[in-house]
Amino acid sequence: MFKILDRYIIKKFLGTYIFAIALLLAIVIMFDVNEKFDAFLKAPIKATLVDYFVNFLPYFANQFSPLFVFIAVIFFTSKLAGNNEIIAMLSSGVSFRRLMRPYLFSAFVIAAATWVLGAYIIPPANVKRIDYTNTYVKNKRVDYGANIMLMVAPNQIAYMSRYDNISKLGSRFYLDQFDDDKNLISRLTAQSIKWDTLYSWQVQNYIVRDFKDGRELIRKGYQLDTIIPFEPRDFLIGKYDHEKMTTPELKEYIIGQRNRGVANIQSFEVEYHRRYAMCAAAFILTVIGMSLSSRKAKGGIGLNIGIGLALSFSYILFMAITQSFAYSDLTSPLIAMWIPNIIYGVIAIILYRKAEM
Repeated sequence: MFKILDRYIIKKFLGTYIFAIALLLAIVIMFDVNEKFDAFLKAPIKATLVDYFVNFLPYFANQFSPLFVFIAVIFFTSKLAGNNEIIAMLSSGVSFRRLMRPYLFSAFVIAAATWVLGAYIIPPANVKRIDYTNTYVKNKRVDYGANIMLMVAPNQIAYMSRYDNISKLGSRFYLDQFDDDKNLISRLTAQSIKWDTLYSWQVQNYIVRDFKDGRELIRKGYQLDTIIPFEPRDFLIGKYDHEKMTTPELKEYIIGQRNRGVANIQSFEVEYHRRYAMCAAAFILTVIGMSLSSRKAKGGIGLNIGIGLALSFSYILFMAITQSFAYSDLTSPLIAMWIPNIIYGVIAIILYRKAEM
């Protein structure tokens, strides 16, 4: 399936990619230790090494995978061009398009690994990492909510004046049931409500009013175990909660929150579309990097690496800017995450055609 040339380029590509990750992660570790030194001193060593660093390093590497891809392509391709190896390949009858094949295969391997890690492996690991930072660095958990209102099911709206996630208790709870004509047919009120397990709530000091045929039927009680289709994470949304969910969980959560009328889910939608966009970025940046560095530059390998770093950092910066557009409701998360890929995709096509001539 692969010829000697293909295996040679794939080995160089993936080897340089792994080397670039290892090098930058070493730098990141030094800066991170310096920034969180006080937290690391008071935390157990095992928790710091296992719960934090073991989970932080794959997370960081996956977040900046396009940067590593671009650096790897620019670096080793510039070296090949500087040694006249690219010229020798093209002179032997290998077309530029054929030469691109092992590059794209390597990009596919990286994109597949990025997808699997980001969609299924890193989110569960983020749970431990984020819990560590909340405990020892800075607590950014959302443990309290006030004036909570959301649709828990079709024609069913719940309200809670306050909820404490530490004690799992809420106060002044209302659950209104409407018919298809938006007429109130039932209302449950309770002085307090307690979260038990999945969708299981315990209401205390409750009153149920049923409205039927112009009459009101009242039932009272001290305690009632009931299933209400919502849970604390549906309204207590933390800053990094979207990073804890696998891609299927993200999709299910977004759909559920939309049906409940919850508005502040941009971070979840951005994360969902970002995971797909990052995979496409591996191919786009590979084409750009290979097209830029396949010709021997007068300024040497340093010029190509400088151009590559500038373009890769501009891509990451551009993606950060478009993310802010999504958070500000200036555009949809889908468009915000794919605008950089569309623009840089056009750049990749132009550079590829120019390099092919």
